[in-house]
Amino acid sequence: MNRAQAILLGVGVFALGGIGYALFQANGLEGFSAGIATSAVLTVLVLGWTSSYLFRALTGNMTYMQQRRDYREAYDALTNEQLQAKFDALSPEEQERLLRETGQLEADSTPNPESAA
Repeated sequence: MNRAQAILLGVGVFALGGIGYALFQANGLEGFSAGIATSAVLTVLVLGWTSSYLFRALTGNMTYMQQRRDYREAYDALTNEQLQAKFDALSPEEQERLLRETGQLEADSTPNPESAA
């Protein structure tokens, strides 16, 4: 939220208070009673909005956090595709050597052509 949006939000809450005060007066509440009723309604609205914000912040369901998760998933998928393409371009011997170096293939699991017969 930028500065202009924050100012507009403040003006909106102020206007909502004025409208609420006018509505309470139109429905029979006078003076301080209409002001207190309007203040109570606005307080409940602000507390509700604040609690929803805190809930989203604590559970990580905020827009920024979701954007980071989406970006990370897309980045990981692209990286995995690129690595797989590079791996597939290697010769079978290079693939086997790389798998052994990274520990994905055990060093003593070399296929023995004599034992296969």
